[in-house]
Amino acid sequence: MEAPPSPPRARSGPLASLRDSRAFRALWVSNVFFFGGAWTQTMVLGWIVFDTTGSEFLLAVFTSARLAPMLLGPFAGVLSDRHDRVRLLNIACGWALTAAVAVSALESVTDAPYWVLVLAGLATGLAQSPSQPARSSLVLELVGRRNLSNANALNAMAMNMTQVVGPALGGAMISAFGSSVALWISTGWFALSLLALWPLRHADTEGARRAAPEPVGALLVGGIRTILGNRLAAGVLGVTLAANILLWPVYQAFMPVFAKESLGLDADGLGWLLTCSGVGGLTGSLVIAALGDFRFKGALFVYGTAAWGTLWALFALSRHVAVSFALMAFIGLLSASFGVLQTTLLLMTTEPSVQGRALGVQELAIGVMPLSSLCLGFSAQHVGVATTTLLSSLLLVAFLAVLALRLPGLPRYRGV
Repeated sequence: MEAPPSPPRARSGPLASLRDSRAFRALWVSNVFFFGGAWTQTMVLGWIVFDTTGSEFLLAVFTSARLAPMLLGPFAGVLSDRHDRVRLLNIACGWALTAAVAVSALESVTDAPYWVLVLAGLATGLAQSPSQPARSSLVLELVGRRNLSNANALNAMAMNMTQVVGPALGGAMISAFGSSVALWISTGWFALSLLALWPLRHADTEGARRAAPEPVGALLVGGIRTILGNRLAAGVLGVTLAANILLWPVYQAFMPVFAKESLGLDADGLGWLLTCSGVGGLTGSLVIAALGDFRFKGALFVYGTAAWGTLWALFALSRHVAVSFALMAFIGLLSASFGVLQTTLLLMTTEPSVQGRALGVQELAIGVMPLSSLCLGFSAQHVGVATTTLLSSLLLVAFLAVLALRLPGLPRYRGV
């Protein structure tokens, strides 16, 4: 195999990493289609679940199954540090395509029962979550440290572009043609993602050359000790954990409830509500990409996430469609400060030898969503989704205020 070219020097402009690295362009295009398939399928399956059961709790159970594979994050991180990351992504795309074909075909011939929808969500999660450490750490190998913020912002743009297109298209297809057509669309996205990885098939990444002789357990324990011994990395992971306990489950599980009960929207309206978030996230990612290797990474991460939590509190109180759409757009805008920088800061504050495992621990922190979704679903069933979201938002803002006081090095971190 040929060794990959040296990472390009940092250049200005929001699309610098896409211009400078052919390998990163291929990965980015694959990510666009992969996230597109995941967003479309998650939105459609979630709508089917709530439409057929009318239960917030059963919707939370579905979401928990969809997100449960995140608990495999640390083991996926070990695989990312030991094996060829491109090969791991090909396996993940192939599994996603297989699972999508199966659930789409079943929904086309019959109304899938609830347990089948839960299994479909689990299958999609098994394709997406365990591949994330390889997907994210491969970026650093392809573009280098100075281009990392730009490249991660472009990856966040890919996700937010699919949030714009995927839910809107999924909602429109449900309204016009039914759920099975929308599921087949997500199947096509996964197929295109697999094809986009083809140019990377001969890439000899560092992950392929690092096949460590230590047992998996020793690698896992040693890596976690190293990561948690780093106060800045631990602080970044703490923010990730808090956000995924308190607020991300609301977005993942309860947007159909807000749309239907608080705002009186149908499936098409839900798609456009999620599209507002995607447009905002796309804009925020573009701004961060344009900033390049900027100096206030830590401050934007901590204070931007706090502002994001504040906007969620306002959204929970809103009962006006126009106001809620505007708030969701700004929520998406500020979500970029969290979504982009949590990975950028974690990679910058850890050693290359443990970066896959660091991202695996991050995936585990995100993986608390299945449990927190159940807890928030139980709360929503008794006190309502709006009250649950309001309290969760205020708790996140309070946590970030305490963190800024106890770990001032994190909001001051420049990473340059």
